[in-house]
Amino acid sequence: MRISVIIATKDRAEYLDRALESLGKQIGAPSFEVVVVDNGSTDATPQVVERARTQHAFEVVYVFEERPNRGAARNRGIAVANGYLVAFCDDDVYAPPGWLAAHDAAHDSGKLIVNGPILNVPSYHERPKPVLANYSRAALCTCNVSIPKAALRGVGGFDEQFHLYGWEDTELGVRLRRAGLRSKFAWDAYIWHIKPAGEATLESEMRKALEKARMAVRFVQKDPSLRVRTATGAHPANLLRAKVLEPLLPFYAGAATDARLPASVRALARSQLLDGIYTVELARALHSQA
Repeated sequence: MRISVIIATKDRAEYLDRALESLGKQIGAPSFEVVVVDNGSTDATPQVVERARTQHAFEVVYVFEERPNRGAARNRGIAVANGYLVAFCDDDVYAPPGWLAAHDAAHDSGKLIVNGPILNVPSYHERPKPVLANYSRAALCTCNVSIPKAALRGVGGFDEQFHLYGWEDTELGVRLRRAGLRSKFAWDAYIWHIKPAGEATLESEMRKALEKARMAVRFVQKDPSLRVRTATGAHPANLLRAKVLEPLLPFYAGAATDARLPASVRALARSQLLDGIYTVELARALHSQA
């Protein structure tokens, strides 16, 4: 087995069905399997997996991980994976026909972390090609990345102490780099990330900002290097902004939800609100740990 594709999912059966559909249309791909890790779903996820087993030629492995923990879910997938390479993607993606072949071809030398472009699109009908704006310097993004399984196991996989949203993949990427792996960006290994307009509510985005700030503290405590502090914003220049941003949060919240304002203004206010929530919570959490 050359590649194990690991998809961690929860209560997104319809998205998962389309992701599996796209993997069934791969062209020129090496031998591969798909490991679906059900992270506590209560919807039709098991039925979608069972149907995929009859519809597609690749093997589909189903694993259930009840704990709501992305790192734990993906570690369960790594534990049962049979491939030489492990490719991670999200449930709300649609892979172009050459996705797996491109990841396989990119592992042409040495031990690599291969990231591909992630193209956010509003629907399954939008299928653009990557452009320069899709380039990323991220060490590891589990929406579209492939890594030798032995390397993942060698560093102990994901740190399951990152039990809230954010930073668990970046932290794993740092450890893999320190273990001698190099990052490679493969333009041909792009994937479409389905993000319908209006699906992500402001409330859910605010919750993610708070959780990501708290997990940033976990990251900095584990690795207080300048690189990590810069990446997370846990450095003096950014933390000083918290004092300025905190009193502005109600203003940004009001502007972000005011239907009388132009959409562009609301979007800017929303962006400023989420940045402010993250920065203020980061400063508060770091201070409480001092």
